[in-house]
Amino acid sequence: MMEIFELLAKGGLAMIPIGLASFISVMIALERFSYYRGQEERSADFSTEFCAALAAGDDARAAELCRTSGGAAGEVLLTALEERTHKNVRQEELVQAVAKKKALALRRYLEYLSVIVTMAPLLGLLGTVIGMISSFSVLSVAEGEPFAITGGVGEALVATASGLLVAILALSLYAYLSHRANGIIADVEYSATMYLAHVGGERGEA
Repeated sequence: MMEIFELLAKGGLAMIPIGLASFISVMIALERFSYYRGQEERSADFSTEFCAALAAGDDARAAELCRTSGGAAGEVLLTALEERTHKNVRQEELVQAVAKKKALALRRYLEYLSVIVTMAPLLGLLGTVIGMISSFSVLSVAEGEPFAITGGVGEALVATASGLLVAILALSLYAYLSHRANGIIADVEYSATMYLAHVGGERGEA
């Protein structure tokens, strides 16, 4: 472990923001994992049971389903149900607005990972350039050290390698978390569409 820390220390000051970017990536991943797990706690039959409760005119049962087994979709539909009695509120616009807000919450912090994917290699490259400049500046061929530069360049490349590793980590996390977020958003859109179809059917019958 000490050898690893010594090697990383040779990467120069650029290793500080690279290390910080790595830490931020891991923290975002842990927070999003926990958040998505809570949002995915949804019954497989939620949409069917919810629509059946609406068809029976049992709004209390529908609201209870949203709270207990609806997940992210339940949060959106619960808001729509609470505003359902207000005739001046358009359900379509309300559901779209709430669903959009929920989608933004599901994608929160993912842009930071996208930025880290781009920024980490650039920080590594910056560290390498600074390290190479230092290597050239201390090179002294007259003193019989013509190969001193090779060690300096090798140490400077530590920053580039570290930046690339952090970028790969952030990219992998971004792809996985985006996939999970898109799955939940698709579920919200499906449930919202089912709800609006039911509301539209009620208006047609009226």
